[in-house]
Amino acid sequence: MNNNSFCIYLNSKTVTNITMTTTLKIGTRASPLALAQTEIVIAQLKAAHPGLQTEIVKIVTSGDRIQDRALSEAGGKGLFTKEIEDALLAGTIDCAVHSMKDMPTILPEGLVISCLLKREDPRDAFFSHKAKTIDDLPHGATVGTSSLRRQAIVLARRPDLKVALFRGNVGTRLKKLEEGVVDATLLAVAGLNRLGQGHLIENILEPDVMLPAVAQGAVGIEVRDNDAHTKELLAAIHCRITELRVTAERAFLETMDGSCKTPLAALMSEPDPHHRVRFDVLAARPDGKDVKKASYVAQVSNVFEARQLGLLAGKELKEKLPADYLTSK
Repeated sequence: MNNNSFCIYLNSKTVTNITMTTTLKIGTRASPLALAQTEIVIAQLKAAHPGLQTEIVKIVTSGDRIQDRALSEAGGKGLFTKEIEDALLAGTIDCAVHSMKDMPTILPEGLVISCLLKREDPRDAFFSHKAKTIDDLPHGATVGTSSLRRQAIVLARRPDLKVALFRGNVGTRLKKLEEGVVDATLLAVAGLNRLGQGHLIENILEPDVMLPAVAQGAVGIEVRDNDAHTKELLAAIHCRITELRVTAERAFLETMDGSCKTPLAALMSEPDPHHRVRFDVLAARPDGKDVKKASYVAQVSNVFEARQLGLLAGKELKEKLPADYLTSK
């Protein structure tokens, strides 16, 4: 497989009753959300393969260690994957569970994403004791986020607002909000739902207000490309619709090839009964200026068509950008 693309090759037959003579070792970050996502993977695998034995291997990544600055300043997406992928290549784990929004578009040689769970809600939730949405915030209010995408969209909509670096897990961020460190913050709906904290959500920002990150809400499972047995196990829990959506969004990201300091967003809808989808993409400068958007309606019925849509959107949007756009700070 060419690692410059995001095509998933799976046995088309549903796999059932595979007998494992050894324990399937599953690597993951040690954060509460990462562990919750891994437990979901295990539950689905055991439902598909009764008697399957699994072991969670917790791995601390560079992204977990860095809490004092924005990840865009420290290296971007790969910070949450390198140590886990090293363990996968070394054979100390059999597969790895990832939030797909954290995954670089190019994977290490010999590794592939062979499975995607059904996608959770990709939208962002808005939290504030002073407003119900970004537009209602008082003049000069401070929004806490570590996401350049959220920062850029917030500032594009409300240039008067301030944005403060806001790292940490869900509990930490909500506690800081309660303490008045910031006036508002944003969290992924998917993460809250998977943590069993969906009841905390009062206000959800629709994509026309806050376009989600590429592949937000999608969980992928990475394996060694030559491990046919693990691939076969995972085929039983793979979601084809999520594959189409994530393929298009990641193809857009790959084509834009922006630096980790480039705010980018993309969302493909689920196909309707006639295989029609809507695909929205966005690029911006971190200060919220010069936002570029594009929307497409297309027919997508397979991975090839999904990838072509993402590549087209990236190519056309990129052609509209100034020369320094994707590298400017």
